[in-house]
Amino acid sequence: QVDLVESGGGLVQAGGSLRLSCAASGRTFSTYSMGWFRRAPGKEREFVAAITWSGDNTYYADSVKGRFTISRDNAKNTVYLQMNSLKVEDTAVYDCVAGEVVYYYEFDEYDYWGQGTQVTVSS
Repeated sequence: QVDLVESGGGLVQAGGSLRLSCAASGRTFSTYSMGWFRRAPGKEREFVAAITWSGDNTYYADSVKGRFTISRDNAKNTVYLQMNSLKVEDTAVYDCVAGEVVYYYEFDEYDYWGQGTQVTVSS
């Protein structure tokens, strides 16, 4: 069992930055791939980024590539999402996910997810 708790969301102006954190409990954290998805009103859940258990490989949605960076610290059981050059369309609830996955872009591949943290970008 893995429990995930996100933090770091908030209100920021367009062009600004935020760093999301996802703290995980459970001794098997370091064996799981981790990721972030987001949910915006009126839109389907969208893949944002993922990172393999070792941190050697990362994956990004085209919409965030070059602006967002996912990283992890297995010693702290924490995964991060650094978000720069934020846009109004990045406004959403961001969910941290964990699991042993093959298709990183598919939410159903993941076994665990948190409650989400709200990110609001104003113009």
